[in-house]
Amino acid sequence: MWNLVIAGALILIVAVSMTMVGKGGGNFYVVILALSGVPMYQAAATSQFILFTASLASMFVFHRNKAVSWPLAFIIGGSTALAALTGGFFSHLFSGFALKLIFAALLIVAGGVMLLPVAGGGKKAREKTKTFGVLTVKLDGLRVRVNLWIALPVTLLTGFAVGMVGASGGSFLVPLMVLVCCTVPMHVAVGTASSLIAATAFMGFLGHAARGDFHPGIAVPLAVVTIVGGVIGGHFALKTKPKSLKRLFAYTNWLAALLMVYNALRLQDLL
Repeated sequence: MWNLVIAGALILIVAVSMTMVGKGGGNFYVVILALSGVPMYQAAATSQFILFTASLASMFVFHRNKAVSWPLAFIIGGSTALAALTGGFFSHLFSGFALKLIFAALLIVAGGVMLLPVAGGGKKAREKTKTFGVLTVKLDGLRVRVNLWIALPVTLLTGFAVGMVGASGGSFLVPLMVLVCCTVPMHVAVGTASSLIAATAFMGFLGHAARGDFHPGIAVPLAVVTIVGGVIGGHFALKTKPKSLKRLFAYTNWLAALLMVYNALRLQDLL
């Protein structure tokens, strides 16, 4: 009983912090649940379920504050999903150790690029110049111009890498939107990433539920906790300066990368 109470408190902290930077946090949820004595398959199913509820709750907060770009969500989400499917199919070409190191390297790069100075966050709505291959997205009085000739190839490569290592994608979708898609405002990137993570987590949850791994007695109470965390994290994100969000994003990415490298080396030593 007390294990689950402690797990709930830790999950609340993860939900708030990960929601603030547009990440899923599923890896953290799985570790917390497993350490609490929840069987691995059940932990994975519960993680997907509470990840979905946290992302859905934060998505509503961002949507109400006009911080979700649905055109970007469909374009990036669709291309990322297709590329992730391909990446997952070819993942067997690499060992588990290699995949973890690749994932860690991607996390380090994604965190580092978020600290690069980026000018602006969109152009004024009166600009209506149309260019072939450039999508103009309206974002609360701004027109963000997304160069699809750059955005789509980078999105496909990102989706392939994400699918190959089995990540949710939040650690890569935010820098992709902020830096590649013509400087999408940080709050919008985080809000849009939340909607994509919610969709991905829901599909993953359905797969686990179909195999009978879902146990509502544990998942539903923890889902309530993550809903609260998602709402709090969403509000914090909207009130936090973009520079501070970028730093928090970079630091959490690097922490996750270090943990991944440690895990890979530890398992390698045990073999």
